[in-house]
Amino acid sequence: MTKSSNSRRRSLRSRIATTAAAAATWASRRTGRGSGGMIGGLIAQKIDPGILGQLGGGRPAAIITGTNGKSTTTRMLAAAMRAAGDSVATNEGGDNMDAGVISALMASPNADTLVLEVDELHVAHIAADLKPRVLVMLNLSRDQLDRVGEINKIERSLRDAVNANPQATVVANCDDPLIASAVWDAKNVVWVSAGCGWTNDATSCPRTGGPIIRDGDDWYAVKDLPGGGAFRRPAPAWAITAEGITTPYGTTIPLDLALPGDANRGNATLATAAAVELGAEAVVAASAAETVDNVAGRYSTMTVGDHEVRMLLAKNPAGWQEALSMVDRAADGVVIAVNGHVADGEDLSWLWDVVFENFGGQTVVASGERGTDLAVRLLYAGIEHRLLHDPLEAIAACPPGRVEVLANYTAFRDLKKAIERGDVATAAAADDERGSYD
Repeated sequence: MTKSSNSRRRSLRSRIATTAAAAATWASRRTGRGSGGMIGGLIAQKIDPGILGQLGGGRPAAIITGTNGKSTTTRMLAAAMRAAGDSVATNEGGDNMDAGVISALMASPNADTLVLEVDELHVAHIAADLKPRVLVMLNLSRDQLDRVGEINKIERSLRDAVNANPQATVVANCDDPLIASAVWDAKNVVWVSAGCGWTNDATSCPRTGGPIIRDGDDWYAVKDLPGGGAFRRPAPAWAITAEGITTPYGTTIPLDLALPGDANRGNATLATAAAVELGAEAVVAASAAETVDNVAGRYSTMTVGDHEVRMLLAKNPAGWQEALSMVDRAADGVVIAVNGHVADGEDLSWLWDVVFENFGGQTVVASGERGTDLAVRLLYAGIEHRLLHDPLEAIAACPPGRVEVLANYTAFRDLKKAIERGDVATAAAADDERGSYD
C-alpha cells in the first residue's frame, strides 16, 4: 500500500491525530524528555480513539505476549521478517501498551508487516483492532501482583483474546500449562516446545481446578476437562533441543545465539515458528534470530571505569531465576540492584521466591533504592555481601574486571542512562554501608 492510498483510507480525525502526535514526539525528543515512544501514541489516541485499527490498515500482524521474553522474541521475529524481505513496523523499545503500539505504527506507516509485543492485559482489545494473523504465546507466571493481578485473571483474558480471533494462527509454548489452557480452544494452533524453567505458578489446572502432575517433559491435569478428555501437554510441531531447532519437516536447524540462556533459545524457536506462519523460511528466520545481540540494552556490555559491565534485566520471580542462571560465575563481581516504583511493583515480597542461595564465594553487592530489602533476603540466603544503594558505587566497589549486573526495570533503566551519560561514582560509600549487611 502506498503512502498516499494509506492516507486516503484514514479519516480526517485520524490524520489530525497523527499530525499532532508527530509534533509531540518531535518535541519530546528535542527537549530530551524521552524517546517519544509513548507521548505520540497517547495524544493520537486521545484525539481519535479508533486510530489503532486505522493505522493497522489490515496489514499482516503478529502479536507477541507473555510474562517474560516479549521484547526478545519480538526483536527476533522482526529480524526474521526483515531477512525474508519485508519492511517491519515494531515497538522495539518495549512500549507494549496502546500508546506504544500506536507510536510504532505511526513511525512506520507503510511497513509490510507488523510485529508487536503487547502487554498481556492489553492483548484482547489491541487484537480486536488489528485482527492479527499470528498470536505468539510465550509463558505465564506471577508478575507484580500490585500492578498486574493474579495469574488466573491473565489466563482468562488471554483465553478470551484467542477465542475472539479465530482468524489467527496461535504459536504457543506447549511446555507451559497456563499457556496451553489459554490456547486450548483455538481453531489453529502451532505447538512449540520452548521450555518452562519456572513451574511454581502452574501447579493447578485453570480449567479443572485439579493439580497438574509433571513427568519429565510431560505434564497433565489429574482431573478431566468438564466436557470430557484429558488436559495434557500437546505434542509439539517445533522444539528446541541441545542440537538446535527441530522442525515439523523432520529437520534440525543448528542454533548459535548471541544471547545467553536456555530461555532465549526457546524464544528463538517460537520466533522461527511464527516467522514461518508469516511466510518466511525457517532457516532464514533462525539465522536472523542469531544476529540479535541485545534488546534495548539488555545483555549488552559497557565499560565503567576499570570494569566491563554486562547488564541483565529481571522483573519477576521467573525472570529473576532465569537471569540468575545466566550469570557468569567466573565474573569478578556481581551487583544486584532493586527499585520499587510502580513499574517495578512496589511489593517486593517476591524476593523471597527467588533462589539466591547459589552465590556463595562470589563478590556480591546489593544495590538500588530497595537495596536494604534485597540485603535482608541475601542475609537469610547465607550470601556474604555488601550494601551500596548507588549502583555505580556498587560497581566501583567490585574488584577490577568483569561485573555482572542484575537489575529490575527502573534500576536497569536508570543505571543504563547514568553509564551512557558517563556518570561515575561520586562519593565513597558511607562507613555503615561497608561490609556485609547486619
